[in-house]
Amino acid sequence: MSEPTEAVAAPPPPPEAPPPPPGARRSVTARATLAGAAVSLLLIVAIVLGSRFLRDFDSALLPYAVATVFLAFGVVYRYTVWVSAPAARRLFRKGFGSLFSAENFRRAPTALPRMIATYLGFQKFLGARSRSRWIAHQLIFWGCVLAAAITFPLTWGWFTFTAGTAAGPGYEMRIWGFKVLGFDSLNLVGWLMFHGLDLAAVLVIPGASYFLWRRMKDRGAITGQRFAYDLLPLICLIVISVTGLLLTFSSIFLHGGGYEFLAVLHMVSVVFTLIYIPFGKFFHIVQRPAAVGMQLFKYTARQDEQVFACRRCGEPVDTAPYVENLRATMRDLELDFNAFAEYCPRCKRVLRGNAYLTHVKKGFK
Repeated sequence: MSEPTEAVAAPPPPPEAPPPPPGARRSVTARATLAGAAVSLLLIVAIVLGSRFLRDFDSALLPYAVATVFLAFGVVYRYTVWVSAPAARRLFRKGFGSLFSAENFRRAPTALPRMIATYLGFQKFLGARSRSRWIAHQLIFWGCVLAAAITFPLTWGWFTFTAGTAAGPGYEMRIWGFKVLGFDSLNLVGWLMFHGLDLAAVLVIPGASYFLWRRMKDRGAITGQRFAYDLLPLICLIVISVTGLLLTFSSIFLHGGGYEFLAVLHMVSVVFTLIYIPFGKFFHIVQRPAAVGMQLFKYTARQDEQVFACRRCGEPVDTAPYVENLRATMRDLELDFNAFAEYCPRCKRVLRGNAYLTHVKKGFK
């Protein structure tokens, strides 16, 4: 569609949003602390009950279990603080409202499973940016999912592996004391059972190494990166994976040589990473489900053909409910340029250029 010739006034420049009053900040902190403490207490109770009153709890894994309790506190604390902000609160309400909407499920019963698979699981939106980045992210994602699915239940004493007989290679996997699977430790199933964490490490190392290499070489990444936020998580993943593989190497090929040192190093790296997760870049892991809900929110609006057209060129911007939601969020933040949400990205650039030409450039000779 051709651009109209009439001039369109650009929205005014953004003012600074006023900081929240001290009383509001204290209220949010207190609420977040209380929520984090409650969830941590619930996790401790679940560990005690799930391990059959600590009968199946391995005391050697106590540091890992304590770290998961701190992890639960940190995640809930940070999440509560996050959703207290106007933009995040609106994302949370709209996102999870769409996730648990019976009306959405009735109208599009397969939409939510597809979005969970494509957006949350396989992250197809990353493939549009770079195939190599998508592959590396998938390696990290599935490696971490596999490691968490094995490590957390073992740490809490929910899963146990016991020898079926004193003389044979048979083992039994029990969940909360109930036998769910018997297997031979010498066959493929047994090998996968005992080397699941090694497989997770093999997935994570190349993925994390790729991103670490990219952040050391790519100029765009170097410009805005911070060591503690961007590089440290990747280093932690690599250290955890390498030390985990070295533990297996030591037990098989070195007859346990250096095992104690490697075990302590591995434990320290895991505990540090678990405590770091809520306050670093990995926090986006627990934020992502709300984004899936927002994708469903936009999808259902498209099904109703509620598309908002750009005020300047008439091209589709996004769904009308999404644009209105964005404008409402900007009003909540007391940002007086919410009209910008009604323009497509190209027209926004044109409007900013016109504003610069009108208010800045004309002052130069």
